[in-house]
Amino acid sequence: MSNFFKNPRITRHRRTRARLAGTTECPRLAVYRSLKHISVQLIDDIKAHTICAASDHELENKKSAGKPIELAKAVGKLVAEKAVAKGIKTVVFDRGGYAYHGRIKALAEGARAGGLIF
Repeated sequence: MSNFFKNPRITRHRRTRARLAGTTECPRLAVYRSLKHISVQLIDDIKAHTICAASDHELENKKSAGKPIELAKAVGKLVAEKAVAKGIKTVVFDRGGYAYHGRIKALAEGARAGGLIF
């Protein structure tokens, strides 16, 4: 077994992915967080394709937004706007094995403020 799968986050993510699945009506909101950036995708697992995606790279006012938590909240609002434009209201939140606090929590709050239900 490689060291990649010994990573505790990967183990937690695989365990939650065994229970979560996105459909066309209720896609999976998958989050990826690195040390500098955060990105999110709406994924239809049945068709195996990404419906829409958002990242902090897409924000125009990235420098003025300031702190990483504020950037994550803005990314959540951005993905919610894209999803609502495509007619998606409800999603399944996949935190990717990350703890639900800090940037992950801010992204979820931003998505809820943008109109998504999960």
